[in-house]
Amino acid sequence: MSETTAAREPEPGDRATGLGSWPGTDRQEAARTIVGEVPGLPYVPELPARGAGADMIGRAAAMLVDLAVEVWPSGYRVVHRPGGDQRRAEDLLARDVDALDEALGAAGATPRAVKCQVAGPWTLAAGVELHSGHRVLTDRGAVAEFAASLAEGLRTHVATLARRTGAPVVVQIDEPTLPAVLAGSLTTPSGYGTVGAVPGAEARSLLAATVEGARAAGAERVVLHCCHPTPPLALLGATAPDAVAVDLTALGGPDAPKEILDALGELWEDRDLWLGIVPSTDPSARPDLHALAAPALELADQLGFDRARLADRAVVTPSCGLAGATPGWARRATSTTVELARAFADPPASW
Repeated sequence: MSETTAAREPEPGDRATGLGSWPGTDRQEAARTIVGEVPGLPYVPELPARGAGADMIGRAAAMLVDLAVEVWPSGYRVVHRPGGDQRRAEDLLARDVDALDEALGAAGATPRAVKCQVAGPWTLAAGVELHSGHRVLTDRGAVAEFAASLAEGLRTHVATLARRTGAPVVVQIDEPTLPAVLAGSLTTPSGYGTVGAVPGAEARSLLAATVEGARAAGAERVVLHCCHPTPPLALLGATAPDAVAVDLTALGGPDAPKEILDALGELWEDRDLWLGIVPSTDPSARPDLHALAAPALELADQLGFDRARLADRAVVTPSCGLAGATPGWARRATSTTVELARAFADPPASW
């Protein structure tokens, strides 16, 4: 791709994307499908079915600078120097960027932006072990070291992606483990104890630094994503991201607890919400477009926002990553996000 891809006028369908993971092992096919179905905001595909190094933690580890991991029976563990596991993770990431770049070039696509995903510092620290076998999370000095290393690696990754695609880069920071970190519910190596809870102020401070670091790395926008049924929305909002991504179906939509609704309303006042409303795994029957849209429409109504806000300040996504879907549903779910984004901009009369 050229380094000077010409910008185009935004379209309603641009406000739709996926959250990262994709079924199967064929990176080229995944990238071609993603570019074809969400041309306004395509993303670097993640294919965890390829094994170690291709999952969320392995992908983040591939970005680390001056730190390395290897695969143990219990998961990822820090090592003194990079070995085959680290090199494999780095190669998978590089080839996935190649695949997106090639797919954009073959399609002649001019996206408004491209997106990459990375595990946030708390999820990474919970998913990697120290030499002792304890989680990095148990050593605050190590947590800070990992966060700084990740920030430096993200700087290189964003610069490479922008140069290769010629498009602005959106960084999605995934923190699925953050609720467990805050609750102190993660197990110790013995399985009989739990790691102490991280205070909210400490979690917020490091995550805010990560958001700011992503901007310093060149990100046009930074999105915090937590698809947990009870995400710490107030904490996420306090880190000043440009958007927060949630699984609206897991939250309960308009039937969510009052504190969740209040937090969503506060977030939506001054930033975008990325609303996961399309099933991320194959549904038993093909869902109706209006049925999929209903939770978002009802949420806007209940919070007192004009439904036009869904077209202006929302991005439609699947409820979570698509790694657990069949290839056919992954494609259909992705195209459906675009259909919904267009429908929010020009609602059918029946809505």
